[in-house]
Formats: sequence, structure tokens, C-alpha cells
Amino acid sequence: MTATRPLSAPSAGRLLRRSVAASCALFGFLSGAAYAQLEVEISGAGANQYPIAVTDFADTNAAQGRQIAEVVRADLRRSGLFRTVNTGDYVLDVDAAVDYSVWRERGANALAFGSSRVAGSQLEIRYRLVDTVQQAAIDGMSFSGQANRWRAAAHQVSDRICLILSGAQCAFSTRIAFVVKRNGLYELQIADADGHNAQTALRSRESIISPSWSPDGSRLAYVSFESGKPVVYVHHIATGQRVPVANFRGNNSAPAWSPDGNQLAVVLSRDGSSQIYLVNADGSNLRRITQASTINTEPSFTPDGRHIVFTSDRGGSPQIYRADIDGGDATRLTFNGSYNVSPKVSPDGTALLYVTRRNGNFQIAVLNLATGQEILLTDGPDDQSPSFSPDGGMVLFTSSQRGGVLNVNSIDGLARETLSAAGAGVTTATWGPFATGN
Repeated sequence: MTATRPLSAPSAGRLLRRSVAASCALFGFLSGAAYAQLEVEISGAGANQYPIAVTDFADTNAAQGRQIAEVVRADLRRSGLFRTVNTGDYVLDVDAAVDYSVWRERGANALAFGSSRVAGSQLEIRYRLVDTVQQAAIDGMSFSGQANRWRAAAHQVSDRICLILSGAQCAFSTRIAFVVKRNGLYELQIADADGHNAQTALRSRESIISPSWSPDGSRLAYVSFESGKPVVYVHHIATGQRVPVANFRGNNSAPAWSPDGNQLAVVLSRDGSSQIYLVNADGSNLRRITQASTINTEPSFTPDGRHIVFTSDRGGSPQIYRADIDGGDATRLTFNGSYNVSPKVSPDGTALLYVTRRNGNFQIAVLNLATGQEILLTDGPDDQSPSFSPDGGMVLFTSSQRGGVLNVNSIDGLARETLSAAGAGVTTATWGPFATGN
């Protein structure tokens, strides 16, 4: 999908986009994920969400125009930054005059509308964004691409609206990877960030766990048990080519990419207890990072690539630590509760995402690394495999209840959504980067 130059000059960002650290400081305990398939539950103070109306797009195929607008509206709501104003069956062509008073009376500070047209195998979408308070156009663009990829075009419209109104890049056009178990088979699937258009990258009768995206989105690392033991593979998405990069004696597990994509952190038990090693992306140049005789596992790089965060029981219970990749003493990061695992650092480096056990429930927590303040994003009882969206504004995780489902929460809890049907068998998941490969 390609985009043309803006039809009008964009305004400066009109929303102060919430950082992870600010969200941790502002919000307290938040409730768990919604339980309806593709049903967004908005909670929290509406005043913290920017009110926007998105009308159905004008199209000779009215259903197509409505579907495009529905995807845009769902994207914006899911972010937690926006409150979508009910537009009913209103359709507004991209070249139509706007009655600003109508939309102000409906409570919308901004209005997005447009038109879509299919010619052969090609789709063209034209959109406009206006400020109903200032009564002025603030953005307009055209997008073109394959007609059968109309959802991708709709996500691009959402990204553009979010960029103009928040001043920050948003993650609606990114992808996610997850593993489902059904009919005795494990499937590694890749889908759009909203859970649609899932494609199977690998199918196996043995377990597939711990998928991890390369920074450029062209590869996935994961653990497969197809040979009868856990082995770490790097999978090239475009070609399907797979390369084993960690196949040593004992367990090989928990791959995590360095920010430059040149190496992986992996967990090996080749020397006895589970320890963290670095290895080049082609499997060469193995070197050990952790030296403690206790279990050290689940590594994840910090955004600067200079440190890893990981889970260790060196203090008597599973807690999260940070260490320099060149060695040295580790610093403990989590102190609330006796069980904190599966750490991920936010893209801006300000917050830590992890699984915590409280009163027997496994919940997703976020820790402000500067202040030490923690919030619980979910209620449990069995929420696992958390990862940040690449813009840091949303969290993807799985829940084993209801047969294994895939969920998204905005980082401040103002929106939450279940992306899969009940009984989907989702076991683990991860959010991909902005730069997505094929």
C-alpha cells in the first residue's frame, strides 16, 4: 500500500501522547481483559480520551466503505487515546463540505471521512481530517494498493490520524506472531495487529514456544521441540527457510533479539543450570553472559542494546534483574510479591512489563523504572506472555482461560480487547516491530 503527499499541511500534534512512565504514575489498579471476540470495552475517564468521529467512507459498494471506517474506528479505540463518537449511518464524501456545528454538537473535536474506490485489482482511499473546533482542515492523504488488502489501507488511515492528533507514530499497521494449539497440532501464526489476516508460518506436532521478532520484522526466532528436545531456530518469513542457531546438549530456549538484529540472547543448560548466552544470528560466536549457579532465564534486551533484563531465582524466588551484556553484577528490579517473571522493557526504556503472581493469580504488571511504581494491568487468573507494541502504547498478552485467547490492553487501561475467539488455543504471543518484513 502506497501513500501520496498530504492534501493539506498537517497541524502540530494535538494530543499529548501518554508515555509509559506517565501512565504508570497516573493510573492505579486496572481491571482485566474483555471476554468478547473483537469487542472493545472502553473504561476509565472519558476526558482523557480525544473525541473523534469517523464516518463511513463513500464507496459505490456501501458495505466496503462501512468496513473501512469500522476498522479505523476500532484501531483508534483500541489505542486508548481516542473516544469514537457515534456517527450512525452518516456517509461523507472526501470532497464534501463539512457542517462543523453538527459534529461539535455530537461532541467530536475532530472528524475523519473519505472515499474509497476499486478499479480492477487496485484500491484507492482518499481521506480528510478536520478540526471541528477550529473549523479547519488539518490533514488529507491518498492511499493506493491491492483491493484484497483493504484492511492494510484502513490501518494506514488509522496510523495517519493517530500521528496527526497525537504527534507520535502508532502501531496499527504492525504485525503480531502467536502460537495456537488445535487438533493436536501447533501452529506459529502471523497476523495483523488487530488479529485479522492470520497466516500459518509453521505447523508441527510438537510444541512451538517463545516466538521473538527480529528488529526489521523479516525473521522470527522461536523454540521447536520437533527433534525431541528444545532447539532455537531462526525463521525467514519471506522464504520459510529455517536455521537452527542453538542446538546444544540440554535445553535451548528463550531467544531474544538484540536491537541491531545481529545477535540473540538464548538460555542454555549445556553447563548444568540454565544460563544466558549471546550468539550471533547465524549461530556462531557463542559466549556466556550470566555466571551465577542459580537459574537465569527469559532474557530481553534494553532498547540501547547494552543491557539485558532476565528472570532469576538467585534471591530465593523468581524475580527480575538487569545486567550489562559485558558481564558484571546484576541489579534486582522487582520487589513486589514473590513471583515476577517474563520481563520486557518498553521501547522508550522507561518501564518494565512482566507477569506477576498475586493471591494465586497470574497478572500482567507494569513497573515505572524511575519511580518504582507498579500497576496491575489485568486481573488474571492466568495471563501470560506479555509484550509491548512498538510504540509502547499497548500490551499484547495471552490468557489460558476460555481455551487460550489473545488480548490487547492500552497501557493506561482505557481500552482492552480480545482478538481471538474463545477456545482459540493461543499459548504464547509477541508484537512485531514497525519495520515489518515480508
